[in-house]
Amino acid sequence: MKKQYLEAGQIVATHGIAGEVRVKSWCDSNDVLCTLDTLYFDDKGKKPVKVLNARVHKNIVIMKLEGTDTMNDAQALRNKVLYLNRDELSLDEGTYFIQDLLGMKVVDKDDNTLYGELVDVGSYGANDVYFVKSPEGKTYLIPAIESVVNEINFENDTITITRLEGLFDD
Repeated sequence: MKKQYLEAGQIVATHGIAGEVRVKSWCDSNDVLCTLDTLYFDDKGKKPVKVLNARVHKNIVIMKLEGTDTMNDAQALRNKVLYLNRDELSLDEGTYFIQDLLGMKVVDKDDNTLYGELVDVGSYGANDVYFVKSPEGKTYLIPAIESVVNEINFENDTITITRLEGLFDD
């Protein structure tokens, strides 16, 4: 089941004396957080906070949140996780929220062999890499490329792949 509210980043520090916070973004791009008008302090959407302004500074997002007017206000938010509402973002065809993929079963296209469960996704330049943990506890790295990943099926909670030679050899 897809979560409505997704982890977007974490407040890691204060910035200045006017209540701004420094946010470590967990999105593909820091710019994503700068496009949102509202974020949430919970994964149910019951604690919204209005984003008054946001800007990227080096590898961090500096944000001014409604009701956070002093350094002490900002300090009280340190280490809090911020969530976004999936309905406020649109994804390009063939792209997915990583949080939706985690936990999916990875199976073979030809014989439906279960290789394991997707436990992490790494981004390494040319393509993402899926970390798949086998039922025996071994972790395999699967390149997230068209020639390997055939289908992502949210109804069946499966990712169907074409096995590359040597991919699952110990």
